[in-house]
Amino acid sequence: MLMLSPPVMHRILVRTAPILSCVLPIIALAGCASPDGSYPSLAIRDVERAQGQFESPPPQPVEVPQIPTDTSGAMGERLNALDSLATSSHQDFTRKVPAATRAARVGANAAIASEPWAAAQVAVSDLDSARSNTAIALADLDSLMVARAVVGEDLTAIELVRQKVIGMIEEEDRTLAQLRAKIR
Repeated sequence: MLMLSPPVMHRILVRTAPILSCVLPIIALAGCASPDGSYPSLAIRDVERAQGQFESPPPQPVEVPQIPTDTSGAMGERLNALDSLATSSHQDFTRKVPAATRAARVGANAAIASEPWAAAQVAVSDLDSARSNTAIALADLDSLMVARAVVGEDLTAIELVRQKVIGMIEEEDRTLAQLRAKIR
């Protein structure tokens, strides 16, 4: 194998550069020529022309679910059930707050991943789970409210229960934020 030093290699490149700069474009252009001298047309071919007409499909009617319109019957029972669910989960949350507060106080100055810190994390997670149950009732109320709004029904009864549940969740969120701030 022939090894050339960098200065020799440089001289060869300097001498052949003008020749290569003239020859390479000619070789590249020769590759574009066809043997018979004809080139393909760049005009639009027949298969590339759009033909026919496209029509949009006919609109489909929207099905609106039928919701009982009486707030005293099925609707009233549903609202009472959601109110009871939110109230019982809020009471469960409130019942667990003292134990979680004690655990957070003990775990506040504990080292991360220590037993008191882990116990505080579990207690706060347990409260978070109780808060989730209250939020489920709120989600059901929101769904009910949207369904009733779609058909143009009165939302007053739903909004009263919904505001009560939102108040419970806000109270639970404040409690959780205070406890989390202690054990970080």
